[in-house]
Amino acid sequence: MKSELIVDVQPDDISIALTEEGRLVSLQKESRSLAYAVGDIYLAKVKKLMPGLNAAFVNVGYEKDAFLHYLDLGPHFTTYSNFVTKLLDDKKKLPQIGKFKIEPDIDKNGSITDQIAAGRELLVQIVKEPISSKGPRLTTEITFTGRYMVLIPFSDKVSISTKIKSHEEKTRLKQLIESIKPKNFGVIIRTSAEGKRVAELNQEMKQLVHNWETTIAKAQKAEVPSLIFEEEGRIVGVLRDIFNPDFEAVYVNDADVAEQITKYVSQIAPDRKDIVKVYNSDEPIFDHFSITKQIKSSFGKTVSFRSGAYIIIEHTEALHVIDVNSGNRTKASNDQESNALEVNLRAADEIARQLRLRDMGGIIVVDFIDMNKSEHRQQLYDHMKQLMANDRARHNILPLSKFGLMQITRQRVRPALDIPTTETCPSCFGKGEVMPSLLFTDTLRDKLEYVVKTLKQRNFILYVHPFVDAYLKKGLFSMAGKWKRELGGKFKVMPDQSLAYLQYRILDSNRQEIDLREEKELDAPTSKSKARRKAANVE
Repeated sequence: MKSELIVDVQPDDISIALTEEGRLVSLQKESRSLAYAVGDIYLAKVKKLMPGLNAAFVNVGYEKDAFLHYLDLGPHFTTYSNFVTKLLDDKKKLPQIGKFKIEPDIDKNGSITDQIAAGRELLVQIVKEPISSKGPRLTTEITFTGRYMVLIPFSDKVSISTKIKSHEEKTRLKQLIESIKPKNFGVIIRTSAEGKRVAELNQEMKQLVHNWETTIAKAQKAEVPSLIFEEEGRIVGVLRDIFNPDFEAVYVNDADVAEQITKYVSQIAPDRKDIVKVYNSDEPIFDHFSITKQIKSSFGKTVSFRSGAYIIIEHTEALHVIDVNSGNRTKASNDQESNALEVNLRAADEIARQLRLRDMGGIIVVDFIDMNKSEHRQQLYDHMKQLMANDRARHNILPLSKFGLMQITRQRVRPALDIPTTETCPSCFGKGEVMPSLLFTDTLRDKLEYVVKTLKQRNFILYVHPFVDAYLKKGLFSMAGKWKRELGGKFKVMPDQSLAYLQYRILDSNRQEIDLREEKELDAPTSKSKARRKAANVE
């Protein structure tokens, strides 16, 4: 199966699209300045205890207090607590974790009040990002994640992924890791470590231990609350779990990010570093690979699939609800039961894709079309389990209830990806009245004149909706060509599928957007500018 990664780097965020045979199956969007992301480590202070919830609210600097449950303290909290106390009390000397005694595990049924008190300073790690009105969820069981393993301070246990089936390989990996890991560090061996050489594993082990040492050194000198550790590069953190050396290509529209990815690929698959390619075309990278169109068709409330059938996806605070509809199917079978089974199976294909695509988590309730035969309901259940088998997020699927409902729980660590597919009119901003569309070209011409003559920009690009682009370039003597001759600028006019009909944007020669939002799109100024040009021509 042909798999490719397309990485769209923008000033504010990075979008990573995974395609299989050209079909979008996963989309991740990460802010380049994202705070409180999963894996980040903070020096924080306990604000108040909630014995009724057996939890504490902790100040990590977010607008809402973070939540730390007793069970998220981790079994080695006593050892952790002794280490953190010594770390923060003695600012002149870093404690060595190998010299600490591993204390017995804390009671699983204990109380939060027995372990911490209000005002206590802790090292905490984000395990669930802020969602809706809730603050981040925390743990004091610190971990450092690599490609092949997860390093766990204050533990001596070595665990192996259950997806590694070979008993010989499990034994080899366990013996190898136990021989190279430092004292008082536990390790979880990930599936990707299977078959790897000792040099590769040892190199990653040293890097993870270095991350730990850097973290505690920074924590010792930090003020509460402070960010102590985050991934070296956000893009690398995102790629770590989804990257596969079997990818045919990774396309990136930014040279610096491409260099980061190449460096990362060189470490985990040196013979595959050539798959990383820099995309240099002026056409938006997602438009070139038909990602934008697939996003527009996949993220709406209603998603259509084969033969006119469709699903409706609704989001609430507590759960996601998906309704399956047969629609106006043109090739429907005369047998209602067979028709229902066929629609449900195809809907299951799309639902499994949507869960990955939108990263939907929590409780998902699917209302399939009713089927009378128990073997058909079992077939649908087995089909959904098979489709979800490759989903990296932890999940659980229940058989159809007597009402035809399937309940799915899926791990949720960050908000579901929600991309609006409806467009607010950029001319009226939702008020319902717009300037005459015939005057839109005059507005564009005024903007170009302002950029060329006032801002002194030359090699810039004007991006417009594809329909507008076609109109500006039609004919041998096109309007776009006329503007270039009149203004003398070496600018380009390019289509961008992500823009609304009367929306536009201008990027300078360094591919930075020129902010023109302060200039109001009103027909009165346009008329004035037309009058000025007319007067100039008369003179």
